[in-house]
Amino acid sequence: MRTIIIIIVVYLIGMNIFGFFLMGEDKRRAERKLMRISEFTLFMAALLGGSLGEIVGARVFHHKTRHPKFMIGLPIIFIAELLGALWFIFLSNYSFILM
Repeated sequence: MRTIIIIIVVYLIGMNIFGFFLMGEDKRRAERKLMRISEFTLFMAALLGGSLGEIVGARVFHHKTRHPKFMIGLPIIFIAELLGALWFIFLSNYSFILM
């Protein structure tokens, strides 16, 4: 069971690093007037576990900070993912993961 937890934690760390750099890359492309990373791609990366990385990336790179869709949407995704994880760990039939 601990192997599953390690895989999930490594996956989430990787997705958050990816989300962080995705925001940085989109900012770089915006400044250089290159083809941008779509909002769909940014939100999919957030939904797949990279929401915290994207929130931090938006702040660090000063990117998408004036867009309510991102400044409200990304924290909502993060909170939903966090609540889902807490439910899964503590209230579901899979509490054996804690053992």
